[in-house]
Amino acid sequence: MTHVFHRQLISPMPCAVACDGIYLIDATGKKYLDGSGGAAVSSLGHGDPDVIAAIKQQADTLAFAHTGFFTSEPAERLADLLAKGAPCNSAMVYFVSGGSEAVEAALKMARQYHVERGDLSRKHFIARRQSYHGNTLGALSAGGNVVRRAPFEGMLLKTNHISACYAYRGRLDDESEHEYGQRAANELEIEIQRLDPKNVAAFIAETVGGATAGVIPPVRGYFKRIREICDRYGVLLILDEIMCGMGRTGTLFACEQDDVIPDIVCIAKGLGGGYQPIGATLVRSNIHEQFKDGSGFFQHGHTYMGHPIACAAALAVQSKIRDKGLLAQVKLRGEILTERLRACFKNHPYIGDIRGRGLFQGIELVADRVTKKPFDPEYRLSRCIKDNAMALGLICYPGSGTADGRNGDHVLLAPPFIITPDQLDEMVDMLARAVESSLKQKRSKDWIIQK
Repeated sequence: MTHVFHRQLISPMPCAVACDGIYLIDATGKKYLDGSGGAAVSSLGHGDPDVIAAIKQQADTLAFAHTGFFTSEPAERLADLLAKGAPCNSAMVYFVSGGSEAVEAALKMARQYHVERGDLSRKHFIARRQSYHGNTLGALSAGGNVVRRAPFEGMLLKTNHISACYAYRGRLDDESEHEYGQRAANELEIEIQRLDPKNVAAFIAETVGGATAGVIPPVRGYFKRIREICDRYGVLLILDEIMCGMGRTGTLFACEQDDVIPDIVCIAKGLGGGYQPIGATLVRSNIHEQFKDGSGFFQHGHTYMGHPIACAAALAVQSKIRDKGLLAQVKLRGEILTERLRACFKNHPYIGDIRGRGLFQGIELVADRVTKKPFDPEYRLSRCIKDNAMALGLICYPGSGTADGRNGDHVLLAPPFIITPDQLDEMVDMLARAVESSLKQKRSKDWIIQK
């Protein structure tokens, strides 16, 4: 019996009791290789002694001081560190407790920024289909995850969605990647014009599509075109790097690889590496100045924002990533992971695409590689893969609805930055076995794979 209201109520979950680097250990002593970093969270793995020591030291010094009354030393130091590496010019950092809160703050910042300037009509937001920005009502409204939105449709804010930059399914046969990227980006201009530019506040997008899309990196030139369109019409560009940021793709911010500077960028997950709940919304200095010179307030806030222990943990995580050269290691390990995945799945009859950046990669499963037809959602293939992977001792992050919100399956991988080449081999081997056993299971139960 449990009194915990778990997120899934179908079957009991193992109880995690210990950890060892990239492994978690349950109450029976079984070890699980954390191939997805939880949800792309555990950048340093589990049980890092330096981060734990920083948390203990901060708890001994100061556990909590409400940001309505005080700032704190770890918050100031972490903000300085993030501002130095931020893509936003002279970034200012607004701390929160997680990714959904970071997006919620970004949306409200964008709206209030326009209000401070007297542009009261700018209230529309544009996002992308097959996106995910969080589970609070504002963040869920911005996101394009059909399944997660469905129960709350009557409550969600009106958001306008354009196509994702999803070359595997969106690019035409006679179209180059660059041509496709420009066409996909130009949908934003069409939508802004449809809504009337004076009514549009911001465009929000994941730099590298995450949980809903199964890791889809943008094609080269896509975000540069997006930036041009936003600048032309005075629309703010918000980049969601909650999953793909903080070194996950091999650079501190994923957008560095796309040579684009957002107005606002949201981070979380890898920021604190799972050691404490923390996120942040970074803004360009001109946006901050508008608030400072205007009302002097951002009409928003949460009790635990800028929590000293959370900031101390994140500071330790981010300092270690820099001091130990882990960004370079992510690039090298990412190249190895790509090689391993391609060697294992490149010719697999039911793997349609292998994609990603750094240690943020995914595979998309299809019933037919030629037509790219997804499996029938009644297969529940992604859930089956997750269950079989767990049985083997692998934590991965499968998802469904990859292709269009209802159809399609993928598996997302986001292991800790400290993973070794041998452990990458172990991870890919277990994933391959989980995929094969899942397909075999479905066939043995008279599920016919239609081509």
